[in-house]
Amino acid sequence: MSGHGTPKPMTAQRSGPLKGTAEVPGDKSISHRSLILGAMAVGETKVTGLLEGQDVLDTAAAMRAFGAEVIRHGQGNWSVFGVGVGGFREPEQVLDCGNSGTGVRLIMGAMATSDMTVTFTGDASLRKRPMARVTDPLALFGTQAHGRKGGRLPMTLVGAAQPVPVRYEVPVPSAQVKSAVLLAGLNAPGDTVVIEREATRDHSERMLAGFGAQVHVEKTAQGNVITLTGQPELRPQEVAVPRDPSSAAFPVCAALIVEGSDIFVPGVSQNLTRNGLYPTLVEMGADITFENVREEGGEPVADLRVKFSSLKGIEVPPERAPSMIDEYPILSVVAAFAEGRTVMRGVKELRVKESDRIDAMARGLEACGVRIEEDEDTLIVHGMGGAVPGGATVAVHLDHRIAMSFLVLGMAAKAPVTVDDGEAISTSFPIFGALMTGLGADIRA
Repeated sequence: MSGHGTPKPMTAQRSGPLKGTAEVPGDKSISHRSLILGAMAVGETKVTGLLEGQDVLDTAAAMRAFGAEVIRHGQGNWSVFGVGVGGFREPEQVLDCGNSGTGVRLIMGAMATSDMTVTFTGDASLRKRPMARVTDPLALFGTQAHGRKGGRLPMTLVGAAQPVPVRYEVPVPSAQVKSAVLLAGLNAPGDTVVIEREATRDHSERMLAGFGAQVHVEKTAQGNVITLTGQPELRPQEVAVPRDPSSAAFPVCAALIVEGSDIFVPGVSQNLTRNGLYPTLVEMGADITFENVREEGGEPVADLRVKFSSLKGIEVPPERAPSMIDEYPILSVVAAFAEGRTVMRGVKELRVKESDRIDAMARGLEACGVRIEEDEDTLIVHGMGGAVPGGATVAVHLDHRIAMSFLVLGMAAKAPVTVDDGEAISTSFPIFGALMTGLGADIRA
């Protein structure tokens, strides 16, 4: 599990043109939710294309601990035999959610309105991340939380024995908080209402409706008002997980900055609440063609053709941040290879991810010879065209996206770039190294 064991440095050297097809893994957000909602349905949910990264495997283990039968049939093909809403049993052991902020927060929501006591922990990175943003709204249902100072793991939640429905306005754009409240609302009587001023990824709303819950989304002057009717009987589903746009970002961005590259990335989710990186890259001058646009598993997808491009710096609209929050690290690498400066505002959420991603990217880019500016909510990268020096060893702070971003930088920099520990990559993109070397990258462990 990431963060447990001996660090594994990895080095990327300047690569020749990247060519071929990049079949990235299934979407991590949808993979988590398919397991959790499958466990809360009655009967067998069949999942294809499930991401088998450590984050998702930890969620599968948690669903087993709650009494669901979770079976792997083969690569990406799983069955979940659910126990129904309100049917979770109390786990006998502490739940270790590894590196996954999404997993732990969604699972907290799913059990918060059941009469049980559950203790959660995680790796060194997850134990630093704030949980009060979830436990505060869960307390409105009647849930109690007892954790370390600052609302951090390890943490014990005492579920509400007599839950009440809530009306909650999410204070910061967060799909994890929204989803935790909606999942808690499943086992509360009446209507639970979540208000979000800025739209965030909507996988939970889509999947809840697909499993048979009554979910109504209304766009108002306040923002999105999402109403969930509690205590439904969820119906098992067949879930086809689309390919993860956050994982696809790495081969896509690598192809844009490695001269002569031309790659094909099939079946990537183009959910409008997730794909903010792609229009941003196009605005920078990226040669990306969106082919065979279609719907799979209730999600819009497309095949991407990506070619090396001459890029220019831009100002990224801050309102786009919720739809690309996980992609700012790799965008900042692309920005380093663009002409001119790229300004990223409204990104303070990056400071409470697996690491402080603004600080981690700023320090790593500086070490690689790139000039940056930052404040609490902003990262500005001064692009160097194709002349990024590289040549540094970068601390990734147990953060998979920081590790992959700097390995991509090393593929196009003048000198090799080393990350101090590539082990965390397995949490979300376990085939990253093999996929990138298959396209022609020079990455060595």
